[in-house]
Amino acid sequence: MVTVLNPPKTVEGRVVLHNISWHTYQRLLEERGDCSTPRLTYDRGELEIMSPGAKHEDVNESIKLLVNLISMEIGPILRGLGSTTFAREDINRGFEPDSCFYVRNEALIRGKERIDLSVDPVPDIVVEIDITSLSVKKRAVFAQFGIPEVWRYDGASIEILTLTGGSYIRSQASIVLPVFTAEALTKLVNDSLTLDRPEWMKRVRDWARAQKGPQ
Repeated sequence: MVTVLNPPKTVEGRVVLHNISWHTYQRLLEERGDCSTPRLTYDRGELEIMSPGAKHEDVNESIKLLVNLISMEIGPILRGLGSTTFAREDINRGFEPDSCFYVRNEALIRGKERIDLSVDPVPDIVVEIDITSLSVKKRAVFAQFGIPEVWRYDGASIEILTLTGGSYIRSQASIVLPVFTAEALTKLVNDSLTLDRPEWMKRVRDWARAQKGPQ
């Protein structure tokens, strides 16, 4: 029997289904195909279906652009795989991040058409934009997959969470991309919401060069 929990009306659409089998989850993924929405999170029978709103996607695009601009200016080489589906039947969980980045393992997944977690590594960074409260405890899901670092935006600020001893702790700076502190990420992303794109990109490049120091 499927149980539906109706969420409050928000700028984002979220619904949680309970008692969903792994087989049903896989069928939903297949029927949705290559579309990036809705995004699905599965945790041992509990399925969250989320359709992002405008601010959610605006922030998501800003973070992706920010990370790639920094990579171009000062490195390191990295690769973003967006909201790729990551699923493991052996732990009965699956998720689709808002964005994700391979940094340390970029060369291992470069050019791959499909990520197979039985042989391929997980992303080094997962981005979660939680403008509304979560219905599925995604941190526990990420921890089960062994995601080293999570960047979480709550609608106002970004916190950096690093996996330590099987759970996430808040960190002042990124371990994977040490140039970023939570404070710097928050300011750069929030600036992107008020500035036009060319002006914001110029500020990001100037900031990156300042971190690099004199040549």
